[in-house]
Amino acid sequence: MQKITVKASGEYEVIIGTGLLDDCGKYIKEVSKAVKLAVITDDSVDGFHGEKVVQSLSANGFEVCKFVFPHGEQSKTPDTLIKIWNFLCENNITRSDCLVALGGGVTGDMTGFAAATYLRGMDFVQIPTTLLAQVDSSVGGKTGVDLNGGKNLVGEFKQPKLVLCDIDALDTLPEEFFIDGMGEVVKHGMIKSAKLFEQLEKYNLKSLRENKDVLEDIIAQNITIKRDVVQIDECDRGERMKLNFGHTLAHSIEQYYNYTGITHGQAVAAGMKMITQIAESHGIAEVGVLERLEKCLDLYGLNVPIEPTMGQLGAACLNDKKRFGDSINIVVCCDVGASMIKKMHVQAFLAMLSEQQG
Repeated sequence: MQKITVKASGEYEVIIGTGLLDDCGKYIKEVSKAVKLAVITDDSVDGFHGEKVVQSLSANGFEVCKFVFPHGEQSKTPDTLIKIWNFLCENNITRSDCLVALGGGVTGDMTGFAAATYLRGMDFVQIPTTLLAQVDSSVGGKTGVDLNGGKNLVGEFKQPKLVLCDIDALDTLPEEFFIDGMGEVVKHGMIKSAKLFEQLEKYNLKSLRENKDVLEDIIAQNITIKRDVVQIDECDRGERMKLNFGHTLAHSIEQYYNYTGITHGQAVAAGMKMITQIAESHGIAEVGVLERLEKCLDLYGLNVPIEPTMGQLGAACLNDKKRFGDSINIVVCCDVGASMIKKMHVQAFLAMLSEQQG
């Protein structure tokens, strides 16, 4: 078991290990004086872990209610959020109570946003059950919902009281969702840690899943990278933008596919390749970075073809949160483990996209 302390606007621990779902009530009891806990989860995760979590919470003296929504990015909408708010009202949840996000990134983002806004703010706990959520979205306090115009366009910064990353929860994770999370793992290596990237090059999808000790170590490295960035720039005005390497294009790709048929991790992988191709062609990145990135993505099932060209994706990028007026901040990796934020005029960025083949 490993514990990582995050010191942002709120201080909290991220606990990584096995058997944490069975003992989640005990850990939450240590950080919360709530009487009631409202568990927010989706219908897929509920079938695997819902009963176990509710039993642990009840055994530790909490009164528990549970809201279950249909799984998938399609549920990450204002409509679902309104249903969560109404559920909290119907169950007489007060500001002294606590929400529990049980699931992946969609669940964590919506639960966090509900916690930030219901009764003008209340506590919440993250129990991420997907690799993507454990290494990325559960830590750092970003919350939000999607709009028709793009992903995560409405949200708030809200730090959790606790994050419990149970490695055992990944045993029930379908392969496609494990691959999804690896997109963010590779990203962290690319932007901040040549050591992590080199470690990933020594394994593949199958061998990493089978070695829980190595997997726990890699998850801890990812969380440490994100923790360090968040503590410098909690509200995403500078250094934290580096965590969005590949995401400007990835969000456009997801929108192009209407959030179906391609996972977030696969879209991030495609976005990372595209921006690295541009960086190499303009002499911003060292020659060979793209080749190493593509080989690593191959190891984890992330090197998938996509339909839209870079030029076709350009217009959707204009709604990206890193755009400020007529400029946009683009994250590029000069080398493996070394990233920078490059401010560009919007038209220059669109021209760079259009000049690329594919």
